[in-house]
Amino acid sequence: MERRELLKLIATATGTALFAGNVLAYTDVPAVPLSDTLFNEKDVALMNEMGEVIIPQTDTPGAKAANVGATMAVLITDCYTPLLQKTFLDGIKKISSLSQSRFNKQFVQLTKQEREALFNDLDVEAKAANLANGVYQGVETGKPSQWEPGTDEPTPHYFTLLKQLTLYCFFTSQVGATKVLRYVAIPGRYDGAFPYKKGDKAWAT
Repeated sequence: MERRELLKLIATATGTALFAGNVLAYTDVPAVPLSDTLFNEKDVALMNEMGEVIIPQTDTPGAKAANVGATMAVLITDCYTPLLQKTFLDGIKKISSLSQSRFNKQFVQLTKQEREALFNDLDVEAKAANLANGVYQGVETGKPSQWEPGTDEPTPHYFTLLKQLTLYCFFTSQVGATKVLRYVAIPGRYDGAFPYKKGDKAWAT
């Protein structure tokens, strides 16, 4: 899957373009200790659980298998602006608070049905909030300044950031690229008429 196609997929799924996408798309994520990020092991485990609601395991691996939480920790620390960092961190706390107030449980204790119900409501809330606040709704245009928020521009809903990061971290992971998408690590010629039948996996390369 090409970078532009991935960004369009994320934009379609979340209703807005990937924030900080111009940075993330060109950043190799190094193996860094969590002590160098804004997160700890408990945070990463929680983000993995949240990511699994967005991309659950079916006949293919889910977000937890790709350890999306660890990648999120690095990207948020290294690539997000302070404003987006605060939005995301406050949002994770908000989700935990909603879990307690709505179900009287911690998020990790929620059933699959409870997690899905909570996230479905947050998805509706996020899309409405982004629209009301004038958050840019289009896909990538090639001009990052049009969709990379600054401190004086509207900030996306925290659930939008969580959903975008989950999709991005999963489909750029080894698990996502090789177990869900199709990946062939060899150079090849362009074939504009390559045979495809409905249901085939998309290509990661």
